[in-house]
Amino acid sequence: MSARSSRRRLERPTGSADGAVPARSRFLAADRYRAEREWNRYSGTAQRDLFRILRERFLERNRVAAGWALDAGSGPGRFTARLASGDGRTVALDLSRVALQLVAEKQRQEPGAPRRPERVRGDALRPPFRTGAFGLVALLGNSLGFAEAAAPQLLKAVGAIVAPGGRLLIEIAPGPGESSNYLRRLPVSSVTRLLRSPVRAVIPRIEREGFDREPARKNRPGPFRRFSVPELAVELDGAGWALREAVAVAPTIGPRSSLAAAIRSDPKAWDHLLAVEEEIGRRPERQRDAAAVLLVAERVASEDTIN
Repeated sequence: MSARSSRRRLERPTGSADGAVPARSRFLAADRYRAEREWNRYSGTAQRDLFRILRERFLERNRVAAGWALDAGSGPGRFTARLASGDGRTVALDLSRVALQLVAEKQRQEPGAPRRPERVRGDALRPPFRTGAFGLVALLGNSLGFAEAAAPQLLKAVGAIVAPGGRLLIEIAPGPGESSNYLRRLPVSSVTRLLRSPVRAVIPRIEREGFDREPARKNRPGPFRRFSVPELAVELDGAGWALREAVAVAPTIGPRSSLAAAIRSDPKAWDHLLAVEEEIGRRPERQRDAAAVLLVAERVASEDTIN
């Protein structure tokens, strides 16, 4: 795949004439209920805990220890504070005034907690920051997919404000998700007992029977563009970025809330599940149909060359 052919696909509209308009309108019109719902999307059940914790672990592996990190399209800031540690500082950038108000409320300052993020109301397509201002910029929540036809503009805009040697974190939604055939056919209690075994003994059993693609969701929240990891990797490489890590979120148990709840009740099984999900999630074949993939790229060129 050439960078030129990848770029043509990246620019093709998939919805309205201006692919960024539908999502932009929704975000601008977000009310308190919608902002709270976005925050609560990662809490309240064991399955939501799994999705949240896997994201938090990824962010903690890639956060900045000094300087500034930006959460572009932060929403209520569920993950903003995770972008920095130590002397690092964070900024939440969002179109929604209501979402940014929630950032302040949710990020209460406690002893030992990260510093409360700074808040800026603005558009990630035209971020109000100087070139190279950040050591890390995150596009979480499939922001790139919601940008649709404006995706190249969004990548160029956020790439320009990352310093040389800095990192760009991106979340994409390549497919509807998948889950392990082996774990699906086992009783819940048997899965929990299995996960108490060493991780190196569990993974071959899971991989031996393969994975099944989940059915497509009919009621998705408006149109968005699906990106594949190889497609995005080519685009980033052509713009002076080196892909450092890509991991699918929870490809093993998929959307099985009852199974997640049973495993959550056993601390050892839960810890092993997190390790299994991360290791299997790094397999390129598990990323093709994943409902979410997290990527981190390092800026190795001095200029952003996305056209």
